[in-house]
Order: sequence, then C-alpha cells, then structure tokens
Amino acid sequence: MASAAENLRQLLDQPGILTMPGCHDAMSAKLIEQAGFAIGFMSGFAVSGARLGMPDTGLISFGEMLDQGRNICSTVRIPMFGDGDTGFGNAVNVKRTVEGYARAGFACIMLEDQVMPKRCGHTKGKDVVPREEAYSRIQAAVDARNEGSDILIMARTDARAILGLDEAIERANEFARLGADITFVEAPESIEEMQHYCQNVPGPKMANMIENGKTPVLPPAELEDIGYKIAVFPLTLLNASIKAMQESLQMLKQGQEPSNVLDFEGLKSAVGFPEYYAEFDRYNS
Repeated sequence: MASAAENLRQLLDQPGILTMPGCHDAMSAKLIEQAGFAIGFMSGFAVSGARLGMPDTGLISFGEMLDQGRNICSTVRIPMFGDGDTGFGNAVNVKRTVEGYARAGFACIMLEDQVMPKRCGHTKGKDVVPREEAYSRIQAAVDARNEGSDILIMARTDARAILGLDEAIERANEFARLGADITFVEAPESIEEMQHYCQNVPGPKMANMIENGKTPVLPPAELEDIGYKIAVFPLTLLNASIKAMQESLQMLKQGQEPSNVLDFEGLKSAVGFPEYYAEFDRYNS
C-alpha cells in the first residue's frame, strides 16, 4: 500500500491543478474527503483559531499542532499537507518537526522563513529571517526527508511583503535548488506578480487563496494557466463555519429555530454513524 507521500507524488505528476481546501480539525478534514477532494491542508491559522480561540501569531505550539495533525491524518485517507510554521526553532528543531509530521501521517509539511513568533502571511507585523537562516531551515527539512522521513517539503517565503518580489523569487529558487518539492511565495499582490513568480521558479508551486486577502482570488483553471500546481483555500471552511455558528446563535438568542442546520440524519451521517453501525452489526450478527 502506497504511503501518503507517495500518493501525493503521483498526484503532482498528473496533469491539472489540485484544489486543496483547508481544515482545522478531524471533522473538517473528513468533510473535505467526503466532498471528493484529492488533498487537504491543516492550516495553522485555522487550528489556532479553532483549538485555542486565538489569532495566528505564533501562540500555538509544536505539540498542539502535532496532536491536531495526528487526529486529522488518522481520520482521512487522502494526502494531507501540514502547516509547520517556522519549524518551531532552529535547524535542529526543523528536523524534529519534519520527523514528527511524517510520523503523524502528513504527506507534506510547509515550512516558512518568518521570524518567530510568526504571523499569518496576510496580516501586519511579520518579518523574515536572513537568507542564510531561511536556507538552513529548508536544508534541514530536506535532510530529514532524505534520511528516511517519508514526507514532501513545501518551502514558503514571506519575503514579498518585506523585501520585495525579487527577493522572494530569489529565495524560492534557492529552496528548489536545495531540494524542496514545492515552493510557495506568499501574498503576491497582483496577477502580474503571480505570473512573474511562476515564470521564474522551477517545480510545482502553490497559490494561497484567502478570501479578501492580499492576493487576487482566481478560479483554479486560471491559476493553472498562470503556472500553479496547487490552489489552497486555507480558511474557507473555518470562515464558513464561524459565520454559520454566529447566525445560528443569533436565531437562538431571538427565540427562533436556526434554519441553517443539518437534519439529524444528515448530522449522524456526517460524523460516521452509518459506518459505525455497519461494523457493530458485523461483529454482533
């Protein structure tokens, strides 16, 4: 049976762009799989919000992210990407993070070049480490993979917002040279910048589609024409779930029955009661 990483490699080798919704827990990961998507993404922003009720400002720990990742990866069979933030320390910490994410079941880990504590790439206050430190993080991640951790490496740079697009492209090219499987230039601010990145960096590339963020949100087909291989929608499910919960709470507060909820049979089906009862009957018939 092929590993999650091998399944992801096969998907990357096939033609066409991969649309990747983001999840924040096992239930949202299961919904991604049930909807028929080939891959999913554990978003650090989303996990921090859902698990801690706190912003994506470096407050969540390696242990908390790893625990959430184990729950997510054990729930689904599709390859999952895991947000590894900065690797939670120096190059040695990065290796431990990569090894831990691989054991948790992730097919790919995303690592970035921000200064700790990191920030969401579409918010203020972020900064990046010097090139040498950024490169050492990715080298350590690649070493961990080459030494036996069955996981792909996605190397992210946030340099566009601080040092400009040319610096971001320079870093992405070096990440690819070091052996990163996928590169990700965060928060280009126009279609022209997205095109410039895709035309000047080799290998698979990811576009980050955050609703009302800094980067133009484009249909996957258009992103594929530009040169992207993956279109991630990291916050759509968290965003939609918060909005639905807020609306339901307002209806309850006003003495109304919420109208935007599943019927009970639909809820039981979503969380897995039919599969449970099938197994129960098999062992008790």
